[in-house]
Amino acid sequence: MNKPAPTHTPMTQFPVRDGELTIGGMPLTRLAARVGQTPFYAHDRGLLTRRVAQLREQLPRGIQLHYAMKANPMPVLVCHMAGLVDGIDVASAGELKVALDAGADPADISFAGPGKQPLELQQAVAAGILVNIESFREIPLLAQASEQLGLPARVAVRVNPDFELKSSGMKMGGGPKQFGVDAEQVPDLLQAIGNAGLHFEGFHLFAGSQNLQAGAIVEAQQKSFELACRLAEHAPAPIRFLNLGGGFGIPYFPGERPLDPAPIGDNLATLQAEAARRLPEAALVIELGRYFVGEAGVYVCRILDRKLSRGHPYLVTDGGLHQHLAASGNFGQIIRKNYPVAIGNRMDETEMETASVVGPLCTPLDLLADRMTLPKAQPGDLVVIFQSGAYGLTASPEKFLGHPGIPEILV
Repeated sequence: MNKPAPTHTPMTQFPVRDGELTIGGMPLTRLAARVGQTPFYAHDRGLLTRRVAQLREQLPRGIQLHYAMKANPMPVLVCHMAGLVDGIDVASAGELKVALDAGADPADISFAGPGKQPLELQQAVAAGILVNIESFREIPLLAQASEQLGLPARVAVRVNPDFELKSSGMKMGGGPKQFGVDAEQVPDLLQAIGNAGLHFEGFHLFAGSQNLQAGAIVEAQQKSFELACRLAEHAPAPIRFLNLGGGFGIPYFPGERPLDPAPIGDNLATLQAEAARRLPEAALVIELGRYFVGEAGVYVCRILDRKLSRGHPYLVTDGGLHQHLAASGNFGQIIRKNYPVAIGNRMDETEMETASVVGPLCTPLDLLADRMTLPKAQPGDLVVIFQSGAYGLTASPEKFLGHPGIPEILV
């Protein structure tokens, strides 16, 4: 007996009213008219607020939440997030400017990245933010900036652990990696930090991302904590900052189900109690990007043409891979799977068909939905790609084939 094909997790975060999806309480067709064009990205500020509040309820009090703004650096969204979380993590001087403009406290901004420019390190010291050191090269550059500016250089060490986050969509720790300093080299690095007079504050461990298995995240956090405790014996100052990373995923593809944060919260309560004894000055930090913003955003494009090719319907839209690379399959570099997709103005339709949604680009890779069951759509209808709040527009080749840029809004 054949098993039923896996299905997408229902996208219930956006209510349906009179057959239309609503974003921020506004019907989709009205929102498109307000924006004035398609395609566009829209993010629901209420969903952002709710996600942070719900996670705080499931984690022990005192666990700090940081937003990794590389997931979505749209300035108005970062401004909103800065008022909800305890800190912002940036990956460039450009992101640092956005975070500072958004009103984030420099004391609660951290900067990670394996190839920081000397000028970026100087900007970080001038701003008074925490720099996650990822190589021995950064130490003299930070010391020089500190001396020139007459300001302390606040640093933590990003550690490349000797383990990885199991079941992770993207492994960022364990084995040879460009990120961080190998755990076995950290004692020597800590000594160099002390000799250089840098202001050491703690550790950053990030083993992987996009994980839907709570047990794997719990295991990685436990191992990260134990590693930090061992490395703390070599530190030139008490540990005040311990970033245990993130890795919390969201369901994109058929068969994937939402992460249950409850076991992670229980484990963090245990680690928090251990930290009070072994690292009494340390604040425990969880760094999340996709988990905070991914489900709160949609990508909306309009059907330009409906065409049949040997009996198969193609819905040709004004959007495509140049604006939403991840939904298209990243230029064919991975086994392509469909994001959850809907016809946003036909949510109550019962007449369905199997159709493909494609963009206007002259490449067969410009595929937004491949042979999906959708309401029978016509030119003018609005295609919605869910789970688009993270790694959307800024992670796409927007200049590809010379199409114009598009707006991104917060509703």
